[in-house]
Amino acid sequence: MPSVECDTATTNAHDPSANQARRRSRSTRSPSLTRSAAGSRVLPTSPAARKRSPSPVINFHSASLSAESPTGVQSITRKVIRRLEGLGHLEMVEMDMPVTEEEEEALTPSEEQEIETVLYAIGKEAVKNVEAENESRNGHSNGNGHIKKEKKEKPDLEIPRKVLHSSIGFFTLYLYVSEGDVRTIVMVLWMALAIIVPADLLRFNSRRFARTYEKYLGFLMRESEKDSVNGVVYYILGVNFVLSLYPQDVATVAILILSWADTAASTFGRLYGSAMRKLPARLPILRLPLAPRKSLVGFTAAAVTGAAIALGFWGYIAPMRAGGQDITWSWDEGVRQVAQGTEPKSLGGGGALGLLVISVVAGVVSGIAEALDLGSLDDNLTLPIISGGCILGFLKLLGMATSWFSS
Repeated sequence: MPSVECDTATTNAHDPSANQARRRSRSTRSPSLTRSAAGSRVLPTSPAARKRSPSPVINFHSASLSAESPTGVQSITRKVIRRLEGLGHLEMVEMDMPVTEEEEEALTPSEEQEIETVLYAIGKEAVKNVEAENESRNGHSNGNGHIKKEKKEKPDLEIPRKVLHSSIGFFTLYLYVSEGDVRTIVMVLWMALAIIVPADLLRFNSRRFARTYEKYLGFLMRESEKDSVNGVVYYILGVNFVLSLYPQDVATVAILILSWADTAASTFGRLYGSAMRKLPARLPILRLPLAPRKSLVGFTAAAVTGAAIALGFWGYIAPMRAGGQDITWSWDEGVRQVAQGTEPKSLGGGGALGLLVISVVAGVVSGIAEALDLGSLDDNLTLPIISGGCILGFLKLLGMATSWFSS
C-alpha cells in the first residue's frame, strides 16, 4: 500500500537508478512539458510556479513492487507522474527512461489499481495539508504536527496601583470611625498636593528627574500618565472636594466608591471585559455619553460594589462615629436634616426598606458615574464628585417625599 510524504522534490530515490532522475526531459507528448528550439527545457520561473505546494514523494510498500523488481517500481512511478502531470499538479519531471506509447496505454488491472491508490493517497495528503494550514491561521505548530493555539496576552491588572487605590478606602474608614478632624485631613491633603504638583511639572521639564521619578514611582503610574498629569493629583482634588462640600458620611461613601468601586470595575473589566458585551454609546433615557472602552461586566462590578458600600456603611459603620449624631441617614429616623447648632430633624424613610432603596440608588449611581465619558476629565476627579452629589440629592428627595406622605 503506498503512502505519501511532503517534500520539495518529486523523485527521491525509490531504487538505485532514481537518484539520477530529473536530468533529461520527457517526451514532447507530455502536456506539461515545454521545450525550446535548441531542445533545452524551460524551467517554470513564474511567481505562481515558485509558490506551488511541495511536490509529493511517493513511497511504495506493495509486495509486488519491491527492491527485487526495480523495473516495476520505475514503471508505476513514471505512470503516476504522467497522470499527475496530465491533471496539472506537476510542472515538469525528468526521467532517465522515456515512456513509450505501448507502456503508457497498456496498463494491467493491477497497475491501474496501484496508480489509483497512489493518486488517492496524494489527494488525501493534500486535503490534510490544507486543513492544517487553515487551522494554523489561528495558532502555531509545535513541531510535532499538532496545532498549538495562540495564547492570549494576560491583562495588566496594575496590582501595585490597585493596592494603593483601594487602601485609601480603609484609611478613610479608620479616620471616620476614630472621629478624625475633617479640616485636618483636608489640610494634609493640600500639603501633599503642594509637593506632588511641582514634582510633576519638574518631571515634564527635566529628563534626568523624570528618569529618577519613574524609577521609584513608575510602578504606580500608567503608561499614559508618564506624559501627562499624574492621576494622584486628580485623586486628591476629588477627595478634598467632597470632604469640603458634602456631609461627612456622604463624603466618606463617595471616597469609598472611588477607592473600591472603581477598582472593582477596572479589575473585572480587564479580566473579562474583552469577552463580554460593551456598553452602549449613550445611557438609555438620560442619553449620557458612556466611554466606548467600558464593558458590561465592569459596570456591573462597580454597581454591586457601590450598593454594598452604601449598605454596609449606613447599616453598620455610620452609627459608630459619635453615636450617629451627625449622619444624614439612620435606621430609626431615616433621612435626617442636620444643621449646626440645632437638633437633627427626622424626615422619615428609615428601616430596612429605606436602606435597601439607598443602596440600590448608590449602586446604579456608582456604575454610571464610573462609566461616563467626560472627555479629558479624569475619573479620579469626577467619580467621587458625581456619585457623592447624586447620593446626597437622592437623600434630600427621599426626605422630602417621606415627609410629604407622612404629613
